Amino acid sequence: VQLQASGGGLVQAGDSLRLDCAASGGTFSSYAVGWFRQAPGKEREFVAGISRKYMLRQYADSVRGRSTISRDFARNTVYLQMSALKPEDTAVYYCAAEDGGVVPRVEKEIDYWGQGTLVTVSS
Repeated sequence: VQLQASGGGLVQAGDSLRLDCAASGGTFSSYAVGWFRQAPGKEREFVAGISRKYMLRQYADSVRGRSTISRDFARNTVYLQMSALKPEDTAVYYCAAEDGGVVPRVEKEIDYWGQGTLVTVSS
């Protein structure tokens, strides 16, 4: 499966942004999907994820309450809606798929990565 992340950009603190992860070339409905991010000089970290079957959602503490992950099976797309953005949210955001259907929280659980989309939050 190929993943295409989009929606990044330059925003101001307090703004909202929606990131899209569009899938092609596979049975996307079979996969759990996660969003990860990597800030400059830091390791890549889990942000949010959604399972395959029951649409179970998980969030990192840093974004919980400010972010919502959702998926549209008809469009083979997963969305990450982020609000009240902070400068510390600045990072390259990656979407990723796990073929067991369980939300991936660490990189070793990922089967497919998309390219990143840069989010820059100015203060």
